[in-house]
Amino acid sequence: MLAAAPAFAQPKADEVTLELIMSDPDWIGNAPERPYWAADSTSVYYAVKRPGSEARDLIQVGLDGTQTRVLTDADRPAADPAFFDWNTEHTALVYSRHGDLFLRDPVSSPPRQLTRTGAGEGGPRFLPDGRIAFTRDGVLLIHDPATGIETQPADVRAEEDPGAAKAEKEKGDYLEQQQERLFDFIKERRANRESAEARDEAERDADTTRLRPTYLGPNLDIREQSLSPDVRWLLVRTGPRGSQDGKRDTMPQYVTDSGYVETRQVRSKVGTGKPTGDALVLIDLTTGTKRDLDLAVLPGIAEDPFKKEDPTAEAAPPPGPAAAEPAAPAPQNQKQANEKPKNARPRPVSLDIEWSLDGSAAAIQALSLDNKDRWIARVDLGAGAIVPLEHDHDPAWIQRGFTRMGWLRDNSGLWFLSERDGYSGLYVRMLDAAAARRLFPGEFEVSSAQLSRDGKTVYCRANADRPTNHEFYRVDVGTGSIEQLTRMGGDNDFDLSPDESAVLITHSTTTTPPDLYIQVLGKEPARATRTASEKFAAIDWVEPRVVRVPSRTGRPIFSRLYLPPGGAALQGGGRMVGGALRPAVLFVHGAGYLQDAHEGWSYYVHEFMFHTLLARRGYAVLDMDYRASAGYGRDWRTAIYSRMGTPELEDLEDGVAWLVKEHGVDPARVGVYGGSYGGFLTLMAMFQKPDLFACGAALRPVSDWAHYNGGYTANILDTPATNPEAYLRSSPIEFAAGLRRPLLICHGMQDDNVLFEDTVRLTQRLIELGKDTFTVAFYPVEPHAFTRPSSWLDEYRRILRLFEENLEEGTEAQRH
Repeated sequence: MLAAAPAFAQPKADEVTLELIMSDPDWIGNAPERPYWAADSTSVYYAVKRPGSEARDLIQVGLDGTQTRVLTDADRPAADPAFFDWNTEHTALVYSRHGDLFLRDPVSSPPRQLTRTGAGEGGPRFLPDGRIAFTRDGVLLIHDPATGIETQPADVRAEEDPGAAKAEKEKGDYLEQQQERLFDFIKERRANRESAEARDEAERDADTTRLRPTYLGPNLDIREQSLSPDVRWLLVRTGPRGSQDGKRDTMPQYVTDSGYVETRQVRSKVGTGKPTGDALVLIDLTTGTKRDLDLAVLPGIAEDPFKKEDPTAEAAPPPGPAAAEPAAPAPQNQKQANEKPKNARPRPVSLDIEWSLDGSAAAIQALSLDNKDRWIARVDLGAGAIVPLEHDHDPAWIQRGFTRMGWLRDNSGLWFLSERDGYSGLYVRMLDAAAARRLFPGEFEVSSAQLSRDGKTVYCRANADRPTNHEFYRVDVGTGSIEQLTRMGGDNDFDLSPDESAVLITHSTTTTPPDLYIQVLGKEPARATRTASEKFAAIDWVEPRVVRVPSRTGRPIFSRLYLPPGGAALQGGGRMVGGALRPAVLFVHGAGYLQDAHEGWSYYVHEFMFHTLLARRGYAVLDMDYRASAGYGRDWRTAIYSRMGTPELEDLEDGVAWLVKEHGVDPARVGVYGGSYGGFLTLMAMFQKPDLFACGAALRPVSDWAHYNGGYTANILDTPATNPEAYLRSSPIEFAAGLRRPLLICHGMQDDNVLFEDTVRLTQRLIELGKDTFTVAFYPVEPHAFTRPSSWLDEYRRILRLFEENLEEGTEAQRH
């Protein structure tokens, strides 16, 4: 049922209009993209989109924010790279560009080209002796800049060892043994062959210039080869050949060059694949010996987390409002790990490998594919064994964004991030200590960390002062003393200069898009860019207030509140002077795990401008960081474990109640809208709480989690096979019978994230239920995030008309 787009009268020139808001965003001003430091720390590079084009210019700007130059196409090959590796003395750097290797010092130019081939060369890094390790089409190689000689440190093959195969074959069957016993000719020919082979092998052993293969066995895929910096050891990450991602879905394309309907394959569905874990082999490159490292020593790896009693698991509720359930139990660390059950097989894991700078020590991080456990362990290179150090278990799921780790510079221990104490924190584990020590403690998140060059401090980004603002800090590894390096306000991302003397800051506020600032540590920041156009800056945008909405959990829900300009005075009971009550809209952000109620520029640019339009029309707009959102700790993000749509909907209810009590909102005139995860929550609200909202717009919504991808969904709901009840109580399509109020559904037909199939299946379900209060608008050429201004305009015209017809005085909402 495709609704006709409503027509609008031509607005006045000075109004904020949908036509302006939804036009090509170039008019706002194009923010700097992918900023990075020059290798000598004296300037910064960034890309910026050209107006009216998809091309990007590369711009260089000095430390004081001046001396800006736009690089020409001829300049670009000599520009510093964004990603490179230093030698030990920090006097030279190596990098890959367009599949070739380049070497340069940070001051002089031009760069020296080391390779010029049609092969793909990448991942270059300096070894302590000045040579460069890299890969060429997946083959690990070492380049010596002094001689130009390339060597291959190891020839690792996922094949059966010919020697072992030969020995097995030479046993022969009865006929072969009989032939050799009866005929001298057969016997002599075999003796000659064996003699020649022995001579060739002795010659190979005596010739140190020849590389001997290392055979790992058949039916394996070599996923990674990690060379120790001292070129003594090689850790090889392998997995079974033929890992399956699951059956892929198919998406039709109706508007095509050919004029015919074409199809393309898209992602698979959660729980349909057969992911396989990693194994690890240690190879001594001096002797050629190899050892399979035993992951079974990791504590708890053989336990089945789905066989434990799950306090949130209940029988699936019938269609209708879902009952509130307890939050996911708290995470555990290694002290609470259980012993390995007898005869149990280790669960599959993914592995990360971390070498110390000198190559004398190696560590691994293992993450279980069921998302419940994380281990950090040391590799005993001499013994060929894994030595467990740290273990985190989370009954909900491990947040992989907080799993960074690395060696301390003196190899005495490791630093790492972990949520084990409820918030992403910074920890140090010394090898001679019994437990890790937390640095920078508190109820806030350390979202990124970087060890200093001298190893004495860790630089990190954290929201230590308040959840809605991130600043830059320096933490002493030894004493734990903390120094705040920036006080920008708003919201910020940081990039430390290579010499650690300055920081590049991407800074924004709620009403100004991101700009770059350069701050020499200890001094005031210098502004390097000005993104907002004169036209955008001249508009009096409604500035959202970051507020704390009280909730039934006892914790505030951080939210953005937009109120009509001038803010009409309120009298007792939250009613506006004169007795009038205003309408309101709740915007529900997407992704689930995303923070939108921070003090910086929102990812939702069109929505920010749309909320100004609504506020100018007398609406209050509330944008809530409901439970599941990022920035507020482990318990907030995992509250939705096994019950998506229940805690979040409670938070939306609390938001409506607060608006009614504090801001003169008419409870009968509240609408809701959101996209992706926000579309999912809009559906859940309209189906499960039909009296909460007068109308709703669900954009590109998930209607059935069993049809979404595994990487996201299995974290929160496990899989349909292991936790079917979670899917039943979390999928809107199961509650569609509850729809009573007007619902608009908008979806791009080329959406390869939330497939258009979700809306098609929900539409059929609503038809079969006899529902007549819903409308569907589909967009034939649009992906998950719309790209065409005409589509944005059409979608938001429909949303605005929905609110006008159901929320404004004298409308349908007033007659119920």
